[in-house]
Amino acid sequence: MALWDKLKNEFVDIIDWTDGSQDTIVWRFPRHQNEIKYGAQLTVRESQMAVFINEGQVADVFEPGMYTLTTQNMPILTTLKGWKYGFNSPFKAEVYFVNTKNFIDCKWGTTDSFPPIRDKEFGMIRLKGHGNYTFRVTDPGKFIKEVSGTDGHFTVDEVSHQLRDMIVAGFGDALGSSNIPVLDLLGNFDELGQFVKAKMNPEFLSYGLEVTKFFIKNISFPEAIKEAIDKKSSMGILGDLNQYAQFQAANAMEAAAKNPGGDAGAGIGMGMGFAMANQMGKMYTQPQAAAPAPAAQENVPPPIPGSVSMFVAIDGEQAGPFKMDTILSMIDENRIDKDTLVWKKGMSDWSPAKEVPNLSALFDENTPPPLPPGQ
Repeated sequence: MALWDKLKNEFVDIIDWTDGSQDTIVWRFPRHQNEIKYGAQLTVRESQMAVFINEGQVADVFEPGMYTLTTQNMPILTTLKGWKYGFNSPFKAEVYFVNTKNFIDCKWGTTDSFPPIRDKEFGMIRLKGHGNYTFRVTDPGKFIKEVSGTDGHFTVDEVSHQLRDMIVAGFGDALGSSNIPVLDLLGNFDELGQFVKAKMNPEFLSYGLEVTKFFIKNISFPEAIKEAIDKKSSMGILGDLNQYAQFQAANAMEAAAKNPGGDAGAGIGMGMGFAMANQMGKMYTQPQAAAPAPAAQENVPPPIPGSVSMFVAIDGEQAGPFKMDTILSMIDENRIDKDTLVWKKGMSDWSPAKEVPNLSALFDENTPPPLPPGQ
């Protein structure tokens, strides 16, 4: 009897897997004709799961632990094989070990074919981005059925291209639906990464996978957008396109002033020179000797309406020059009040609007209101 026990123990199978590759996702245990004997010892280590395949169909799945294979711990195979009273002979089954650890530092990046997204401020913009991500297998049976199939040694490289395409597509969809302004993207990489991960994981789960971490290392803009951002930064504003247009116009006038030919260029240069002097600490402080005193102009007829141009101090910044009709509109819109500082050619310094002859009447509290229509 002791001899029989010794011979029986020599027939007991030991089924296990130690992974030394670090990039293997699925490994098939090698068996001669896939025969497994009763009482075989199965060892499933941490970060592993063992999947038994019977005649091409996923059967029992084992989590980490040590098992002696009997009908009690193989309910699905027992049902498929019709083992009503147990079994004593070898049975055929394929055993696949699936690595469930996190596969880290997987790269992703957009290409030139990455579709543009719509931004409220800049319209359609084509962005580029790159980073890395971490994924793991959450459903070994589904992963084998949907991805690896009967491959006996399935690695990360074999699925990396497909995963990268899924990541890039999910990144584009998430950007399009996030409604985060383009100018705010650079300061929200962590929040955006969490949003993208949550957006794309449902599709990954359909393959038995999960993205556990998603990192954005960089998002780059087209050169035209970079130039626009740099110019807006130099103004110290974000988002006010009206002021941006005025800033662009001022740049054009400054460029024209540098043109040595023409009286018009000289006139623009004088106005822009004075404006830039105020912004740069009044570098040009020479008094205007030819400027007449206000008292000497009392008998001079007022300028033709609409011909006077004035500079206006708005939010601590010099703006203009504006024609009178524009200034009237700014007063109606409460962008200019009686204490707003203004300056025009001939004035020695900035003064409140209520003290400027052309504007003071507009702020006179004793002036009756306009007559109602039809009177």
